[in-house]
Amino acid sequence: MNTNKKATKGVVVGIEYILTIDGEIIDETQGESLEYLHGYANIISGLEKEIEGLNIGDNKKVSIPPQDAYGEYDETQLVEIPRSEFPEDIPFVPGLDIEMTSVEGEILIGTIEEVLKDNVLVNFNHPLAGETLDFDVTVVTIRDATQEELEHGHVHQDHDHHH
Repeated sequence: MNTNKKATKGVVVGIEYILTIDGEIIDETQGESLEYLHGYANIISGLEKEIEGLNIGDNKKVSIPPQDAYGEYDETQLVEIPRSEFPEDIPFVPGLDIEMTSVEGEILIGTIEEVLKDNVLVNFNHPLAGETLDFDVTVVTIRDATQEELEHGHVHQDHDHHH
């Protein structure tokens, strides 16, 4: 076991973390580690930068500004969409997440902000856009990526067979 392996591009890093925003826990690994392929933008850029060069067992508390996390909050991502464009079975409830396909065929996830008379105001910002994310992160494992993982640019979980 090579213990002086560092988190660098092309290795698979397992991390445990607690994510807080303004002191409130938003997400945590709870003893399960999250494995990701380092250097391939599989996690937010600010966190990847902070983990770069760490060793197994290293712990770091970092604050990631929006531009290195999920982006700034963008008012132009609030879009009024005519009710007629929605499937009939959609309940128009503020806070409901909906998937829409853009003209380019991309899947967009939006949240219904407000229901107006003929239109629905949909917010396509990431729910954490504009937020500064505080991570308490610990590196728990580092291993070489397999050839296949490097070709695909992300980790393949052995125990995860629903692809």
